[in-house]
Amino acid sequence: MSLIHRRSGDYKAYRISPDDTNYMICIADPVADKADGIAFTAIVEVYSVGGKTPPNSHAVAHEMFYVLSGEGKATCDGETVSLGPGDSIVVPPGAEHVVENTGTGKLYTLTVMVPNEEFAELIHDGERVEVDVEDLAVMRRIGM
Repeated sequence: MSLIHRRSGDYKAYRISPDDTNYMICIADPVADKADGIAFTAIVEVYSVGGKTPPNSHAVAHEMFYVLSGEGKATCDGETVSLGPGDSIVVPPGAEHVVENTGTGKLYTLTVMVPNEEFAELIHDGERVEVDVEDLAVMRRIGM
């Protein structure tokens, strides 16, 4: 395995389903980095105003969400917490969870799933979306 290096303009983004209100900007994953043997998925997840993930759980993976920008809430197995910049949550395997944007602008999280548990494949099977100027500004920490 060799060093993997990308610049913010190199990232590709996907929406898993056309009706989803969130999309994923892929940073490192087993699909994009197949030759390097990556066993986890790391993305910047972007939630539209009022957007949220569908309720979901993972059989063996832990999933971590770290808030880069915006406001939201997370519900995991019936427990709800508010989220803001610098906050994080770790969802254990088997726990049903939803992350929702409750703010007036987009919500951005650094989301990491270990192990991948087919998450990257699901993302890359979705539709491509453009990484916009606001997304790049958040990722580059411009104006923060």
